[in-house]
Amino acid sequence: MDKYIMAIDQGTTGTRVMLIDASGKVAAKAYSEFPQIYPQPGWVEHDPEVIWNTTLSVMKQALSESSIQPSDIIGIGITNQRETTVLWEKDTIKPVHNAIVWQCRRSASICDELKARGHGPLFQEKTGLIIDAYFSGTKVKWLFDNVPGLKDRARKGEIAFGTIDTWLIAKLTGGRIHATDHTNASRTLLFNIHEKKWDRDILALLDIPPEILPEVVNSAEIIGNTDPEILGGAIPISGIAGDQQAALFGQGCFLEGEAKNTYGTGCFLLLNVGDTKVVPKSGLILTLACDENGKPCYALEGSIFIAGAVIQWLRDGLGLIENASQTARIASSVEDTHGVYMVPAFAGLGAPYWDMYARGAILGLTRSTTKAHIVRAALEGIAYQVKDLVSAFEESTGMAFSDLKVDGGASLNDFLMQFQADITGFPIDRSQYIESTGMGAAFLAGIATGFWKPGQDIKRLRKSDKRFLPRITDESRQTLYNGWLDAISRVKTQQP
Repeated sequence: MDKYIMAIDQGTTGTRVMLIDASGKVAAKAYSEFPQIYPQPGWVEHDPEVIWNTTLSVMKQALSESSIQPSDIIGIGITNQRETTVLWEKDTIKPVHNAIVWQCRRSASICDELKARGHGPLFQEKTGLIIDAYFSGTKVKWLFDNVPGLKDRARKGEIAFGTIDTWLIAKLTGGRIHATDHTNASRTLLFNIHEKKWDRDILALLDIPPEILPEVVNSAEIIGNTDPEILGGAIPISGIAGDQQAALFGQGCFLEGEAKNTYGTGCFLLLNVGDTKVVPKSGLILTLACDENGKPCYALEGSIFIAGAVIQWLRDGLGLIENASQTARIASSVEDTHGVYMVPAFAGLGAPYWDMYARGAILGLTRSTTKAHIVRAALEGIAYQVKDLVSAFEESTGMAFSDLKVDGGASLNDFLMQFQADITGFPIDRSQYIESTGMGAAFLAGIATGFWKPGQDIKRLRKSDKRFLPRITDESRQTLYNGWLDAISRVKTQQP
């Protein structure tokens, strides 16, 4: 009988489940979006129960539409939107508040206070991160400061904290397992990435009770079985990784010096730096990724908050398009943007700028500006942000990129990928696995269960779909990029 790995890819706007066979072929998949909640400007929430119900629904759909039985599944790999924060009652597995999403800026004032008190170097040394509302730690503090009685309940051991992987594991196991992996733990602002443990000094500084924290395990490790009543059989949970580290693994970048960029809701460029404790520069952060055995190693990361989400905004916010696939044709209908630049800082600016208070802008509008110019400027704005990251990586490491492996939904856009090659000046290598995030989770789960061997087995499964080569001159490239840097200077703010 054929056997499969189930990959759960729980993203910011939806959940995808894939069933993958030993050859790396996706035998079945299902996907469903879920609602975003915006209580006020700059705030973003999800209903954790909706995330769970959506995930459960697509798991069952993938099984039913393929006639694959739970007994045919060797293991489950979970990958997830990172930093998004959930607190729930341990006894009932009921959330005590909506999840605070990674994009949410509500804890910015907490970050400002921590930085004003001079704690920035402490956090960066221990966690590899900078103090920013992006990460989980200040979101947890905000909940304790604003939900009456919650901190007291936490100190009594009644409350559990987790990123979305931990939340799904709790639901899948009926509350029996409270765990996360090193990659997700490294995104909380609470985890010492060098000692590989929760940091007591930081917990005390933020007044967060350690009783709420999950156990931290390797990314490729059998941690327990699902409740048999969930899917009709007990299935090992054997792989866990935050979405960007999972994509890095799914692209076969588990050796030092290998890099990938994922175009999802946000955009994330990661470079595997192995066991080297790099001091990040140029607005980059140091995080934990996975070596070929699914154990922790270091990676440099640059994070862009809004990438594919700007295409959703063109559709849902402005009504300029009916679907994302139209954007390449519309953008190609004009020769350039007529000097229009779009900076999609809807949730502030991430690396290398780290400006929590910046907001989006469309600059250079004239009477000759059309819908096509704005659509093209939106796509180019994604590529310019990646160019910012590439420049920061090269400055930080002293090494030039020879190419870049890419994946994610927006990487299907040929116009965007060609402009990305043009503005960076090196080839862009698009994977045949657009869902490299889910594939990474599957590979990790498969390694833990012996379904695949570490290393070259995974390298062989990853294949290129298309390579995009630069077509413009260095002079044109620099002129275009100078216009972008001018646009960025106009949206950046002075920190209060």
